[in-house]
Amino acid sequence: MAKPINHSFTHPTILIVPGLNDSGPGHWQSHWEREYSHARRVDLGMWANPHRNTWINQLNLAIRRAGRPVILVAHSLGCHAVSWWAQYERAGPEDAVVGALLVAPPAVEGPDVDPRIARFAPVASGRLPFLSVLAASQNDHYIEFGQAKKLARTWGSRLVDVGPLGHINADSGIADWPYGKYLLDRLIAAVVPPAHESPNSTHPRRDHYDQTTLVIGR
Repeated sequence: MAKPINHSFTHPTILIVPGLNDSGPGHWQSHWEREYSHARRVDLGMWANPHRNTWINQLNLAIRRAGRPVILVAHSLGCHAVSWWAQYERAGPEDAVVGALLVAPPAVEGPDVDPRIARFAPVASGRLPFLSVLAASQNDHYIEFGQAKKLARTWGSRLVDVGPLGHINADSGIADWPYGKYLLDRLIAAVVPPAHESPNSTHPRRDHYDQTTLVIGR
């Protein structure tokens, strides 16, 4: 059963959405789950043999159980689960999800795509109805950088080039990925009302998700 959303908040719930085979203990997502008291991993199930609609349903259940605004932190195939969730559930600006950090989404179409990843094809089209940042690596073997740029345009996400970090996972040697934390902080700053602001006042989280509200630098 969905909990009523409490919009008077200082910290949104962070729902961590891993990709194929889940994220191991050395992955930055696992570091964040341990470090942030308000972070929860979504148990999508069928990690090694994903089923798109099952993942969407599990994500939807986690979002509806949160009871407060949610920021999704997705990696790899989890990014496509987020985009399909937004399309199937017809999510809007008044829903629980107020932002998403989408990291290293893979290509889901093409002759060399893992058949398990291809189950999420085609790419869910349409702008995401919440602020989103898409972090892409210049040398990700699961997607060409140009394709990542196209995904960002399709989803209306702010594209951030994080440099040559491979698939931005444990093998990238980034531990808890400090720059990723910075991106998350900027996203939270863009969607969380200041402490002095009334919960009922106009704020980008509710009725405006122009990517210019995101201030990101190096």
